[in-house]
Amino acid sequence: MPDIKSSPARTVLADSNSKKSCLYVIFPGALLLFVVFFFTSSIYSQSYREKLSSFKNGVGQNVHTYDKCRKQCRPSGSEALPQGIVSSTSSLELRPLWMSKNGHHFQLNVKVKPSTSLFAMAVGIKQKDLVDKMVKKFLASNFTVTLFHYDGNVDEWKKFKWNDDVVHISVVDQGKWWFAKRFLHPDIVAEYDYIFLWDEDLGVENFHPEKYVSIVKEEGLEISQPALDPTKSEVHHQITARGRRSKVHRRTFKTVIDGKGCDGSSTAPPCTGWIEMMAPVFSRAAWRCVWYMIQNDLIHAWGLDMQLGYCSQGDRTKNVGVVDAEYIVHYNRPTLGGTDDKTTVKNVSDSSQEKDHRVDVSFTMMSLFVN
Repeated sequence: MPDIKSSPARTVLADSNSKKSCLYVIFPGALLLFVVFFFTSSIYSQSYREKLSSFKNGVGQNVHTYDKCRKQCRPSGSEALPQGIVSSTSSLELRPLWMSKNGHHFQLNVKVKPSTSLFAMAVGIKQKDLVDKMVKKFLASNFTVTLFHYDGNVDEWKKFKWNDDVVHISVVDQGKWWFAKRFLHPDIVAEYDYIFLWDEDLGVENFHPEKYVSIVKEEGLEISQPALDPTKSEVHHQITARGRRSKVHRRTFKTVIDGKGCDGSSTAPPCTGWIEMMAPVFSRAAWRCVWYMIQNDLIHAWGLDMQLGYCSQGDRTKNVGVVDAEYIVHYNRPTLGGTDDKTTVKNVSDSSQEKDHRVDVSFTMMSLFVN
């Protein structure tokens, strides 16, 4: 007969053997998982350390490159100065010499709103009637105005009320491009969106500076000029004549004669992408380019007009244009020793006529680009 009292002991012993057997099965599996996990973690840890090291090296290299570039890219001569004190650009805005105790400025009409455009012009006292009208109009439109006096006569302008509100620069017998190269460096006019560099023999009765700027911004014109009133102006190139049915035009059409003419497929000046040099208007970006193109010995800018497309910031057939909605009159008055004898232009067959040096200058300008 079975011993009932010993049965619990045998049961406990069986359970104990079962647990040991289970541990023998689980332990190798757990050990295997631990080994796999250990080696996997080591591999990933090594990869992470390598990536982290690479990242740190990359960041360090970038910081070094940035610091190096920050020093090298600074204006020449400013390397020894603290970064915050360097002022690399300027403007032609007038500043008061001093202020009163209550904060009011003396002797200068300070503008409430800073100018965003510059109007510059080479002038002589003989053209004071036209100059007076232009200066008044541009000052009223909150332009900064600079006058280059090629005749050395500055004192006679003092009778005009606006005299103290403009910048006067005087050098005898120099043209506007000479002045522009030396006094309108891109860093000096960097604060202006547009630079108007005009001749003095222009009529502005139908011209409004603010409206003009609005149009060129809307049309995306980097280089432009106001159209000429063909009934009152001396028009040398058909593309500059005002079109009554358009706000802006970018090309002209001319019957082809002997292979020369302008049509819808023309891509070169003076058929498209071209303006004349008596009243050019440049965007800030375009002027930075044009300034570098102006040669130091350039006097009349003959030939420069044919190369302006290089500075149009893209497609010259789209970014260069003539504004018809705002137009001017070109009186073509002789200045700086020019001649008023128009027969010298018409009678080109006369061997006694003086040679037209504009052809030579144009050829020289084109040869610079070829070379």
